[in-house]
Amino acid sequence: MSKIQIVNGPTKVDSLALAPVSVAPEVHRKGVGSQLILAALEKAKQLGYHSVIVLGHPDYYPKFGFKPASLWKIRAPFEVPDEVFMVLELTENALEHTQGIVQYSKAFD
Repeated sequence: MSKIQIVNGPTKVDSLALAPVSVAPEVHRKGVGSQLILAALEKAKQLGYHSVIVLGHPDYYPKFGFKPASLWKIRAPFEVPDEVFMVLELTENALEHTQGIVQYSKAFD
């Protein structure tokens, strides 16, 4: 995971981005990816983060609770289909008053 912010004018909300997630082909479909993601989400919660953003497969990430970021009016800083840009609230209603554009680390520019 990497630190990000959701920016709306002067308002900035700290969050995390989950990506990329990859496992070796010989262990696909054995739950390794799911275990990595669940461990990362748990660690994020322990560290006090309240949300996680992912740009990923719309049939895979919802099983972890990810929903389209557009439900919170959270947008990517680039063109991306709505169904692949998702957010997970690690704390219930953590994003209730949050909206804006995700600002990734400069390393991703």
